[in-house]
Amino acid sequence: MLATLVLLGAALAVVVYVLQPKQKQLPKGTQLPSGPPGKPLVGNLLDIPPKHSWFQFLEWSKKYGPLYSLNLAGQKHVIISTEDIANDLLRERGNLYSSRMNLPMATELLSRNLRPLLLPYGDTWRNGRKLMHNLANVSVATTYEPMQEEESIRAVRDLLRAPEKYETWFERYSAGLILRLAYSKPVVTGEEPFVRDVLAVVHTVERVASPGAYLVDTFPILMYLPYWLAPFKREGARLHNAEITLFRNLLDEGVKVGQAQPGAENFCTTWHQNREAYDLSNDHVAYVIGTLFEAGAGTTASAMASFMLAMTLHPAEFTKLQQEIDKVVGADRVPSFSDMAQLPRVRAVVKEVLRWRPVTAGGLPHMLVKDDTYEMPDGRSVFLEAGTAFHPVQWSIHREAKLYPEPDEFRPERWLDPGWPTCREPLTKFPNLQNFSAFGFGRRICPGLNIAERSLYILVSRVAWSCEISCQKTAAGDDIVPPSYDYVSGFNVQPKPFPFALKPRQQRADVVEREYQRAWGSREAKTS
Repeated sequence: MLATLVLLGAALAVVVYVLQPKQKQLPKGTQLPSGPPGKPLVGNLLDIPPKHSWFQFLEWSKKYGPLYSLNLAGQKHVIISTEDIANDLLRERGNLYSSRMNLPMATELLSRNLRPLLLPYGDTWRNGRKLMHNLANVSVATTYEPMQEEESIRAVRDLLRAPEKYETWFERYSAGLILRLAYSKPVVTGEEPFVRDVLAVVHTVERVASPGAYLVDTFPILMYLPYWLAPFKREGARLHNAEITLFRNLLDEGVKVGQAQPGAENFCTTWHQNREAYDLSNDHVAYVIGTLFEAGAGTTASAMASFMLAMTLHPAEFTKLQQEIDKVVGADRVPSFSDMAQLPRVRAVVKEVLRWRPVTAGGLPHMLVKDDTYEMPDGRSVFLEAGTAFHPVQWSIHREAKLYPEPDEFRPERWLDPGWPTCREPLTKFPNLQNFSAFGFGRRICPGLNIAERSLYILVSRVAWSCEISCQKTAAGDDIVPPSYDYVSGFNVQPKPFPFALKPRQQRADVVEREYQRAWGSREAKTS
């Protein structure tokens, strides 16, 4: 009995030693970032809410400043709460702050170190990023605009016919576009098995990579458990086998279709024609192209759901948006990409939606690979230790009162009126989403930014041109006002289904139908 107690005591001592953060000798004149006090062993782990943790992060920033530290069971984390600090560290010092923490469940077990989103900074990541850039840079993204116009007119037509299925139409819009670009696979209903399979992969990685989703991410020592004692390992193997089989099949099909059908070139054929230039295995390429789908599909649909919520809650802003579009476009045709330079309010509304309700509200953590020091705005010099995870929390960054006055209010004018600190001119170019914090920072900025930007502009403009959006009414005629923030939890977030009223604007459903038939009529005839 005594021997057992001694062994347990020794084991506990080892655990305590491992979990306690080790203090380095601080460089002269520096100090550690402040932060909330933690508890023995677990640190601040139990202080973080299980969902929508960004609310708590914002409150802590008000008390501990724009750069503060957390100890999560011995793991060092730093929260970044302002855009200036995020840019100073993550962009200007990108050679130090562009790596990723290893999340055993998401990085190793689910992704097998293949998913670029989770890879550490290094040659493999850079080669994958090079391929992503060649598939989605600004000049290439403009060539995708005709396809975006086709997909957007289909989404608007179906939204007018069945507005209660808005989530389905937005998901099909974003997924259908990327599946055509990546694999030359047309999407008709959005319910095709391959569409549901790919979206299931997206939702899985969002769930698995969410902070706190798996105990092994907090206590990596659990990776030493044998397979039969570790259900998370069995789950990871099952999920990985499903997604890698899907990604491999899609890559093979994309290459074959693109080679067999003139004009059906896609991301897969673009890679295949120059594959020696990238020094990537086929599996890495399968994940690179799959990641572009992950980056574009769910996030665009989520942003569009937040747009619908914003317009339902702010009818005056919706009216201003419609007035601008009507002045430029008129009533006889739908907006097109050629109109965008003259539609600054469209771009402002999109940007404000992403600021007001960021899709990745908690941000994606970067990892520091070398000790660093940083001079804070108040003059303090703080020491930042290698191996620390840095979280640019978008919810806090987008609510910095100095940069975004009235931060909780939906104000597209902040991007249009010179009286606001974020306005830039000329309005034929600004606002835009280039280097916008909603898409991340530095070398880890979202690779699908240029595609997503155009997807949002064209669909928002066409919804506003064709639809009237308002609150639903009770039997007594009172507005049913949806909650301003009732969002799903997870890695990427969007509003839970909410009520609103939608109907076609006068005589515009006919124009939408005409454009739809022009783009899709012949394809419908072939499939009927």
